[in-house]
Amino acid sequence: MNASFSSPRENVLHLGLREGMKVGDFGAGSGHYARAAAAIVGYDGKVYAIDVQENILKHLKLNTHFSHHSIIDTVWGDIEKLGGTHLRDASLDAAILANVLFQIENRDGLIGEIRRVLKLGGKLMVIDWAGSYGGMGPAPEQVVTEHSAEELFINGGFHKVKSFRAGPHHYGIIFTAP
Repeated sequence: MNASFSSPRENVLHLGLREGMKVGDFGAGSGHYARAAAAIVGYDGKVYAIDVQENILKHLKLNTHFSHHSIIDTVWGDIEKLGGTHLRDASLDAAILANVLFQIENRDGLIGEIRRVLKLGGKLMVIDWAGSYGGMGPAPEQVVTEHSAEELFINGGFHKVKSFRAGPHHYGIIFTAP
């Protein structure tokens, strides 16, 4: 993986996942975080790779090692809408939101949906771009600063656990669900 990007394998360790856990990767994209989580939760666990773009999910499934096929379920859903992920209430131990926040239009809907599917005390990991890096990452006006992300989720009822550097161009924040 390019050194300018965050490392899903390293970053996912901050979530404290264990075997058998259920994890949602919100806005999974190419599935790097879903695969990193699948390697930890194992066959007794489940990772739901959720994205609104169906073609991306098909590509994700095709590029997932056969040993992770039974662990990763692709979910075609809208993460910005209450009930949009089609997951049951309080069904996840952890949620991942990586490199997605800057693209979200309905932030209240996103926060509500993550809160709905996380178990009480479940963990949320937010990873996003710390800035705009000349064509790499979001446009300057789309960047959601670490402070803004923190404020957004705290105002949404989440409790901040810690911040961490998620790579040379990314920040990471761990929250727990109310």
